[in-house]
Amino acid sequence: MVATKESFSGHADSELLASLREIADNEGREFQYVLEDAIRAFVESHSETKPRAYVMEHFRASVEKNRKLGELLAQ
Repeated sequence: MVATKESFSGHADSELLASLREIADNEGREFQYVLEDAIRAFVESHSETKPRAYVMEHFRASVEKNRKLGELLAQ
């Protein structure tokens, strides 16, 4: 699925925006993508309908890492 991009304007604390710009520079990324990641993380942290993406990534990694143990315990 391709996400549709929409322009918007708003105001934010200048120090906060400077921090986001610094993160973008340090990571070699465009500011808009760092801002989008920050908005996504905020929305996910306020969502009660599904677990956050990073939580599921850790869960999947843990299941894979402990697969042999799970199989042994199931016997």
